[in-house]
Amino acid sequence: MSTSARMPLASANAPVCVTGLRTFMQRVGNRPRLLVRIDTDAGISGWGEAYNHGPDLALTPVLDYLFELIRGLDARRVEHISTILLRSARFPQGAIGLAAISAIDHALWDIAGKAAGLPVYMLLGGQVRDRIPVYCGLYDAPDVGECLDRAHQAHDDFGFTSFKLSPYRRTPHDTRWGLVCREAGDYLGALRVAAPSDWEFAFDAHAKIFEPIKALQLADALAPYDPLFLEEPLRPEHIPAWRDLRARMRIPLATGESLYSPYEFLALLSAGGADIVQPDICVVGGLSQMRKIATIAEAHFVPVAPHNPMGPLATAHNVHFAAATTNFAYLEYKPAATSWCPDPYLPRDGHLELRPDRPGWGVEIDENALAEDHYVRWERRLPVRPDGSVAFV
Repeated sequence: MSTSARMPLASANAPVCVTGLRTFMQRVGNRPRLLVRIDTDAGISGWGEAYNHGPDLALTPVLDYLFELIRGLDARRVEHISTILLRSARFPQGAIGLAAISAIDHALWDIAGKAAGLPVYMLLGGQVRDRIPVYCGLYDAPDVGECLDRAHQAHDDFGFTSFKLSPYRRTPHDTRWGLVCREAGDYLGALRVAAPSDWEFAFDAHAKIFEPIKALQLADALAPYDPLFLEEPLRPEHIPAWRDLRARMRIPLATGESLYSPYEFLALLSAGGADIVQPDICVVGGLSQMRKIATIAEAHFVPVAPHNPMGPLATAHNVHFAAATTNFAYLEYKPAATSWCPDPYLPRDGHLELRPDRPGWGVEIDENALAEDHYVRWERRLPVRPDGSVAFV
């Protein structure tokens, strides 16, 4: 990195006005990813990534609409613009609106960092840690031998010692629930015997469970084998159920990827409904709102472990959030190569290293690789119970 790349790219007194917004539909693996570039009259551009809730093609017109609200504003006034975008809606923003606002927010933070010649985390008060601990999402429940092979490979490649799996050894909606729970406990028990003793295993129930008693039964089955946490063992809508479940569970309860705003996290945490919160920085309105959620969590003595099944740009957003957040715990990481981000943050010794000599997010986007639309349709398939009714996905 040259010395000039570390110098401020704009005068501290001159505004850096938003002049354009462009979207790029890409993919990471089999999932669509929408990238957003915001341009300014100072010749500085910033990049953000929107979460793909679906319908993904609805994001572009929403972003075009939001752009007209911020055209001509100083891109470095990130909090001001975030407030404008959130308050311009008569009703609270939902999934699509907040995903679009997240992408804009992140592009503005990138611009602010580049204009100042600083990494984004330095604009947040500087780093409170020197590297970012990550865990590897394996996401399914392979046989113990295959699971350990994959985990050892991730350890050899990147130094991972923490992993997240599904607790379901079979489809959970068409068999006896007690059998599902027993197999989950046996599975973790077998992993504990065969894996290094210092490795961590977490489990993601993926909000497939409707009845709180079933969530408790699953937690009890895992408890003897000391999981790192059990994630989303219950539907997110009814906060009192989370309060009651956490009061009865013997293992850490993690949730938050399905919540959208600081107010929803305030309700969850005020009720005592989580040991770990997992907001998604590309869902909640971006880094600006993510920081508010972290502050609320800290006031309730709760750590933050961001949901992050996204691509390398979203990972970069999370790196800077984590670097400057005192109650950050660990970051979900999904190794996935892309053509459009040639220099992603890659784990070493189970951590992502900061890049103090790179302004903004610290990654480059290859626009030549974005020349073609790589949209891929992806949707969640609803499971069908034996009686023909649909279960939770």
